[in-house]
Amino acid sequence: MVRLPRYLRLLEDLDPSRDVVSSEELAEAAGANAANVRRDLSHIDFHGVRGIGYSVPELNVRIRQELGIADRQRVAIVGAGNLGRALANYGGLSKRGFDVIALYDTDVRKIGTKVGDVLIQDLEGLDGDCLSKSFEIAILAVPAVAAQQVAERLVEHGVHSILNFAPVRVNVPEKVSVRQVDLSMELQVLSYYGSRL
Repeated sequence: MVRLPRYLRLLEDLDPSRDVVSSEELAEAAGANAANVRRDLSHIDFHGVRGIGYSVPELNVRIRQELGIADRQRVAIVGAGNLGRALANYGGLSKRGFDVIALYDTDVRKIGTKVGDVLIQDLEGLDGDCLSKSFEIAILAVPAVAAQQVAERLVEHGVHSILNFAPVRVNVPEKVSVRQVDLSMELQVLSYYGSRL
């Protein structure tokens, strides 16, 4: 269901006065076709009205339920370098239901300072916060050499959802969901396609 977040983004960006949205509009937002949209939404047991479309508020709620974000999700960022601070400051996370509640680092010059409203904490406090279930999702914004160790530490203390921005793949048990975001690799892919225009 990789297109569901794209549908949700469109729904959230629509004018608040909009009551319905068409499968064509959803398809355009997701880079798909209307048949894909109808199939995706039927898989989550949501159906529109032929010739009218889908109820915007009801579809918004249903997709949020399916994505597990009907309730706000608490996020911790490990690594308060440029990327970690930028992510902590990014207002789009809160708008989409994700609250950055913690930021960890090992640099004593950063510990105790704030990024927006978030206090940078010593990485030593990570284990206790994991065990007390202070957050549901962790973002890794650490150097490649530290990524695997931090990921293992998170998993060992009960974190099951990790977004990894470190430029290395982390290996975790199958029960843990990891999304790998390698910015340099994505730029290389863009460069490849751009050089063939």
